[in-house]
Amino acid sequence: MRTIHCEYLDHRFQLEKSPMRVVSLLSSATEAMDKMGLLDRIVGVSEYCDRYVQTDAPVVGQYLNCDIEQIKALKPDLVILTTGIQRKLGMKLAAAGLPVYALNLPQSFYGILENQRILGGLLDEMQLANDLNAKMLDQRAELKLHHPAEKPRVYVELWLGKHERAVGGLSFISDLVEMAGGISIYADRAEAYMRTDYDEIAALNPDVYICFYEPEFVVNGEELSRQRGWSPEIKVIHSIVDCGQNVIQEGPSLLDTAKWLQKQLLA
Repeated sequence: MRTIHCEYLDHRFQLEKSPMRVVSLLSSATEAMDKMGLLDRIVGVSEYCDRYVQTDAPVVGQYLNCDIEQIKALKPDLVILTTGIQRKLGMKLAAAGLPVYALNLPQSFYGILENQRILGGLLDEMQLANDLNAKMLDQRAELKLHHPAEKPRVYVELWLGKHERAVGGLSFISDLVEMAGGISIYADRAEAYMRTDYDEIAALNPDVYICFYEPEFVVNGEELSRQRGWSPEIKVIHSIVDCGQNVIQEGPSLLDTAKWLQKQLLA
């Protein structure tokens, strides 16, 4: 047994050397475990995990809530979620005496690799995590070989429910744009997610407008661009929740999204 301290939740718990019963409330962790060949260790997932990985594990929660009694009944060795707005959920799970660990919400591509390394450590599978990270680095290098000669300037806007946010330089999404061969117009902004300023965006004159939306709140990027009076020459790319086209998914499929995005930029 090992004593694990999750500093973010100020929570200590005992963990088996090789935990075999994992509840993942974080789709990127579920993805990573799948790529590491450890999907059989997952005994419970969030409702969002099946967007990226098909598993027979029961759904025990969403992003902001879960069925704590159902999770307890699964007798997990480890429960995984993230920081940010999942903090309250993590605190509830910790207070219930569950072995919960919060991986950091990544601010860069390397933050994603760091999370996978930490996950590999928790699972006592460091080599598998290192192999996955090496593969993702190779994929990133391959993408760079196909960058457009003149990198387009890209504005990314996230529609999370009914509210939109612009993406700044302290988000892994900024790195995603760079991997695909573009330059985020807010790459130098020391924020992750910001309120949109339509006049400022127009002044920055992006070549590409990436508009992410969720299926419950479909958004028409072309129409929004027209309404805001932006250049009619701006190219609009819609990002959705499907695996490989989702700019907000920070799992291994980020590289699939980068490959898809690169094709859109080159088209």
